[in-house]
Amino acid sequence: MSDYLTVVYDDKRRPYTDYPSQFSQLLFQQYGMQPGQTLLEPGCGRGEMLKCFKALGLEVRGNDISPEASAFLPGIEVDTCDVEKDGLPYPDNSFDIVYSKSFLEHFYYPERYVKEALRVLKPGGLMLSLVPDWEANYRKYFDDYTHRTPFTAVSLRDIQLIHGFEDVRVIKLRQLPIVWRYPVLNHFCALLAPFVPLRAKSKLRWVREIMLIGSGRKPT
Repeated sequence: MSDYLTVVYDDKRRPYTDYPSQFSQLLFQQYGMQPGQTLLEPGCGRGEMLKCFKALGLEVRGNDISPEASAFLPGIEVDTCDVEKDGLPYPDNSFDIVYSKSFLEHFYYPERYVKEALRVLKPGGLMLSLVPDWEANYRKYFDDYTHRTPFTAVSLRDIQLIHGFEDVRVIKLRQLPIVWRYPVLNHFCALLAPFVPLRAKSKLRWVREIMLIGSGRKPT
């Protein structure tokens, strides 16, 4: 059986871009990250965001279910593990930040990951969880057959609150850097989105597709 990184993240299907660099800077600034903080990325895949967070001065570590992930990240420690089955292989209170993108929705029991993230965070530590917004993406959500649990803004908020996080917030994000700089363009995108083909291959797909960013902190 082929590894998911070989199939889903083939260079031709998912070419490398400067998007991770721009997005990591946005998160770094928006969530008050500081150089020297420790960051864990479960489900790190090719590690593009880890490399960018490291360039911003964070001490980073990753893990992934694929044993091939470490080959993409020379110089960064990457552990192979099945988080839903075995948990996170780190002591309590180990990290300042636990970050994941397009990860939580792949769990049958996402609460297992949320509990583990709370455990390995230091008191006051930040969990960031980015997932596709079900309301915006439901018509193509299961194009990825490994998607298990859809999330809305309400469910992403509640799973954090129920399992012990404080200062919980959920925002919606279009993955278009120009919209980050000029938020008023969100109104234009909302008008244009119904006319963008459902499975558009161009950058217009990001007009239609919306991510949720859930954030919460471990009680001090």
